[in-house]
This record gives sequence, structure tokens and C-alpha cells, in this order.
Amino acid sequence: MAGEEKKEDIAKNNANGKEADSKPGKPEANKETGQEAKAGEAEELRDKLLRLAAEFDNYKKRSRSELERAKNEGKAELVKSLLPIIDEFELAVLVASKSKDENVSKGIAMVFSNLMDALKGFGMQEIPTKGTYDPYRHEIITIMKSDKDGGSILEVVKKGYTFNGIMLRPASVIIAADKSPANPEPEKTSGEGNPAEEQK
Repeated sequence: MAGEEKKEDIAKNNANGKEADSKPGKPEANKETGQEAKAGEAEELRDKLLRLAAEFDNYKKRSRSELERAKNEGKAELVKSLLPIIDEFELAVLVASKSKDENVSKGIAMVFSNLMDALKGFGMQEIPTKGTYDPYRHEIITIMKSDKDGGSILEVVKKGYTFNGIMLRPASVIIAADKSPANPEPEKTSGEGNPAEEQK
């Protein structure tokens, strides 16, 4: 009987050992794989956050740029509406300069000068009209014959202005016509004036 009990105990111990061996454990490789996956997710999330921050920074820069451009365009429209008044004021200065009352002439000229200085301080600039015609800055009113080279600006009919790089209006100018040859040579027909042909 004792021998049979020992055999049963040994059989039970063997069975328990097999069950213990058959229970799944958590291998070290699985732990490393899980850690790598988490590290990859964290890196991906970090990249997304960096891209989002960069996009938001670019958005703020674009917004500031668009706001400044809108402000500049608004100011340009305001100054543009003043150009007819500036033209009349400049004409008044010219007329006053011929007046016998020197005080009136100087007073009007000083007021006009102060006005132009204030507008220049905001960014208004007069378009240069010395030299030759520039299609991007000048508007041709008339082309006249002149001793000057073709395209030279002879007279300014109306001044042009820009405002912080924005064209308010081009300068209206009269330019010199292209010079034609003084004694143009007549067209030669085939063989005419050719010494070799005349000797035949």
C-alpha cells in the first residue's frame, strides 16, 4: 500500500510540473518589443507636435504680413484720393509765385511743402522723370520731334507718385521721337552699284 501511495505522489508531482511548464510566461523579447512600440509612438507624436507648432508659427507670420499689406493698401488708397488736391495745390503755388504779394506766395509755398513732407514721411514718393521713358513708371501723352535721343523725356505734364512701392499713378510725360536717318540711302537693286557687274 505504501508503495502504491508513493507512486501516486510521484505521478501527481509529475503532472503538476507539466502543468507549470505548460503555463505561458512573458518572454523578455515581448517586453522589448512593447517598449520599442511605445518609443516609436512617442517619437511620432513629437514629430506631429513639432509640425503643428511650425505650421502655427507660419500662420501667424502670414497673418501679420497680410494685415500689414491691408493697412498699407488702405493708406495708399487714402493718399491716392488726395492726388487731385495736390495737383491743384501745386498749381496754386505756381500762380502765387507770380503774385506781387511775396508774403502770400511764400505762405502758400510753405504750406504745400509741409504737406508734401508729411506725405513723404508716410511713404509717398514722386516718380523720377529725368532721363528716358520707363513704361512701368511713365505714361506717354505726346511724342515730339527733338534733338534729344528717342525716348528722352521732354516735359512732365502731370507728376506721378508711389506709396511704399504701390503705384498711385504713373507720371504723364512728353517724349522725344526716334530720330530718322538724315540722308537715307536708296535701296539698291540686284547688281546696281556693283563694280564687278559694271565691268561685264
